[in-house]
Amino acid sequence: MSLLETLNEDMKTAMKAKDKSTLSVVRMLKSAVMNEKINLGHDLTNDEEVAVLSRELKQRKDSVREFEKGNRDDLVADTKAEIEVVEKYLPAQLSEADVKKIITETVSEVGAQSMADFGKVMSSVMPKLKGQADGKLVNQTVKQLLQ
Repeated sequence: MSLLETLNEDMKTAMKAKDKSTLSVVRMLKSAVMNEKINLGHDLTNDEEVAVLSRELKQRKDSVREFEKGNRDDLVADTKAEIEVVEKYLPAQLSEADVKKIITETVSEVGAQSMADFGKVMSSVMPKLKGQADGKLVNQTVKQLLQ
């Protein structure tokens, strides 16, 4: 079942359950996927779907940080609930240990020695971890390994 079909089914379920918060998030996700489909002019591949979902997740995580800075606890709770809904559609996230292992293997594959090779490592490792690990975690881990 494609992501759009899953979103449609979940939208129906949320409507029947009168779950307004889940319904609004699912509608936003469906809208984002449809907009991406229109922009690209073709049905989305799995990688493209994950990219859209990851972008939506990142926006919500950034919002949580901003709301916390502004002491808006009411909005923090709502946004964290949205994050849980979005994460349901993403592939399972790798643990920090798994991420570090993949990055370590990639560092040795590309022969990276110092921070000068940071870009080379990142361009090689991100396709391997796309949708499975937070970009900030990957960035920090690569920097730690290259120091």
